Amino acid sequence: MQPNIISLTVDPLNNATTETQEYTRFEEFLNRSKYVTSDHSLQSRDELTLYRTFPKQAGNFRGVGKSATKFALDVLVPGVDDTTTLNSSIIVEVSFSVPVGASDADVLLMRQRAVALLDLDSVMSPLNSQLMV
Repeated sequence: MQPNIISLTVDPLNNATTETQEYTRFEEFLNRSKYVTSDHSLQSRDELTLYRTFPKQAGNFRGVGKSATKFALDVLVPGVDDTTTLNSSIIVEVSFSVPVGASDADVLLMRQRAVALLDLDSVMSPLNSQLMV
């Protein structure tokens, strides 16, 4: 089981100035746990969800274990007419599909590649803001 509190060291401005953000276990379901920050409310979500799917063997292949994380943050955005403000969610999902038997070193390499890409503003900012691919 994951810890009841997950502390993330976050560099919110990507300028090497970090802060600790804490997520506290909020609820558990089968194969899923949800964590929230102290800013989370019924009107405005600020949550982290962890997911898992167990591998299913097929013939001689041991299967693939799947895991995923999902951040959801409700933010205010302007409406089309610029006189209204709407509440909508920013959602960030990271998922893994790892064949049973893959080495920890190979999984770590792939995870670190994902972290490096997410932290590379020159690629991620145009991708997120302009949908540039």
